Amino acid sequence: MEWIQALLAGVVLGIVFKKLKLPAPAPGVFAGVIGIFGVVVGGFVGTWLLQLI
Repeated sequence: MEWIQALLAGVVLGIVFKKLKLPAPAPGVFAGVIGIFGVVVGGFVGTWLLQLI
């Protein structure tokens, strides 16, 4: 259910930014995908490190 709220918030903000003729508050597609991948990998590494401690 959280993903629906996040998607809706993103769509609303996208519309507002477009209406105000502002640049999108997001990185380019490739940079965004790499950033999300980094967050996921960091979460796995963090969990693994916490189990070692």
